[in-house]
Amino acid sequence: MGDLLTPVLTANWADEHAWTLKSYLGQGGYRALRKALTIDPDEIVEIVKEAGLRGRGGSGFPTGIKWGLLAPLGDKPRYLVVNADESEPGTCKDIPLLLASPHTVLEGVILTAYAIRATRAFIYIRGEVLHVIRRMQQAVADAYAAGYLGEDIFGSGHSLDVVVHAGAGAYICGEESALLESLEGRRGQPRMRPPFPAVEGLYASPTVINNVETVASVPPIVLNGANWFNLMGTEKSKGMAIFSLSGHVTRPGQYEAPMGTTLRELLNMAGGIRAGHDLKFWTPGGSSTPMFTKDHLDVPLDHESVAAEGSMLGTRALQCFDETVCVLRAVRRWTEFYRHESCGKCTPCREGFPWLAQVLRRLEHGSGSEDDLDLLLDLSDNIAGRSFCALADGGVSPIKSSLKYFRNEYLTHLETGACPFDPAASTSFEQPCQPR
Repeated sequence: MGDLLTPVLTANWADEHAWTLKSYLGQGGYRALRKALTIDPDEIVEIVKEAGLRGRGGSGFPTGIKWGLLAPLGDKPRYLVVNADESEPGTCKDIPLLLASPHTVLEGVILTAYAIRATRAFIYIRGEVLHVIRRMQQAVADAYAAGYLGEDIFGSGHSLDVVVHAGAGAYICGEESALLESLEGRRGQPRMRPPFPAVEGLYASPTVINNVETVASVPPIVLNGANWFNLMGTEKSKGMAIFSLSGHVTRPGQYEAPMGTTLRELLNMAGGIRAGHDLKFWTPGGSSTPMFTKDHLDVPLDHESVAAEGSMLGTRALQCFDETVCVLRAVRRWTEFYRHESCGKCTPCREGFPWLAQVLRRLEHGSGSEDDLDLLLDLSDNIAGRSFCALADGGVSPIKSSLKYFRNEYLTHLETGACPFDPAASTSFEQPCQPR
């Protein structure tokens, strides 16, 4: 990969006081904004389309096309909403980006708002990360003072107000329509669609919702051009991205690399799996994506290649587990998470996950029978695709994929009557979870 590993989004993370406006300007910050303000907004949209930037929040939808789907300009204003409600287990890229260099994100927000002709933008951040919220608020205040936000930015005629909004810690608000409900002061629950946010989003007005990393990728594209961005990545998944490595990795953290990089290459950068152990299973995009095994080490981490192997790239949260981990326990704990975080709006999701967690807990402790494995698959099939949002689909992914690759481990629990990885835990059978 050579020079293509030169960092872009993370280039200034190690700089002293990288989060300050002074430091960001010293690194060439806001040059892309000054350049963009001399260009027609529609040209910015076309540049992003030509670059092939795809959403970095999980779905991978082409960003330029998403901008182009907005309802025509009319009496209603257009809004930009930046989704910083990073909640997926194992995902840790947006929060570090906001913390290390908030102006990188803020410049992307201003550029995106200019491109879609929005005069107000909202940055929705998880309420638990108060230090990040305060840092982003300070960055916004500094940008106002320097003239990068407010009325008639640098005499361009473009005005923009930015609001930093603190969420209340609900996983479901990472889903875009639930996030809009929360922004409007209601309980965070997914909306029925259509209408889609591009037609009726925030306050029933045309709205673009982009991930933090997506908007942060816009300034370097505008500054360096679409062809520069196309030099990185694969044919259909262009550019660079931040990969989150966690779990049994020697040096866990954030690694910026071109799309299409493999886990083997990332592990080489991270020092490999911890000494004396081997990779057993891993997630390519967080716990809501079907798991992979060590046989998938060389799968290019782009949307098409990962999908061809039966999973999803998602948020590129690479959780790595070695041979000491019980697959059932990991899957059960993920299922408990989705049980707890279900908003309760949809019956299959609200009622199904407690049942799944109960069956998994029974199996983990060596109880039940082989018929329970078929019951898990049957329950999963009756949950997936039957809810307002993708929480149900993602929540059953670990179950179905673990049975695909580790069915024998489930059977071993039944044969031994205990968890072979921690028999002592099997003496304390937890109480079954109750529906909310």
